[in-house]
Amino acid sequence: MKRTSELTHEFVESFPDNLREGVLYVSVTYASASHRCCCGCGLEVVTPLTPTDWKMIFDGKTVSLDPSVGNWSFPCRSHYWVKRNKIHWAPAWSQEQIDAGRRRDRMAKDQQFETNLLGQEKSTLAVGAAANTTPNWWQRLKVCWSRRTR
Repeated sequence: MKRTSELTHEFVESFPDNLREGVLYVSVTYASASHRCCCGCGLEVVTPLTPTDWKMIFDGKTVSLDPSVGNWSFPCRSHYWVKRNKIHWAPAWSQEQIDAGRRRDRMAKDQQFETNLLGQEKSTLAVGAAANTTPNWWQRLKVCWSRRTR
């Protein structure tokens, strides 16, 4: 097992069946990136590119991922940053830090989902009002429930 210190990148529509070591595959179509774990264990790492997961920065020559890649479910539990194609190793996290990070991630996803859901409900109610109709009981219940759970 040899650690990787640098990744090249390839923009692809979908990931190949066999990922090459040292290559970060980026699919804009599927809003995700994938590579073999940089610790050398060979496991496949997938990083979804979403507002609540990772962001990819392409400067025309190199790529970076933010935040760090923490492979907490892998036996290696590797932790590193991808900055301008270079791998920067980060300190290992304790189980408590991992659990706290997962809770933060879950809360961010819940908040993003709630924001999207409320936006859809508001637009549904606005359409009902624009059509000069009263929102049905289910729409009113969803809006009331979402307000109570905030």
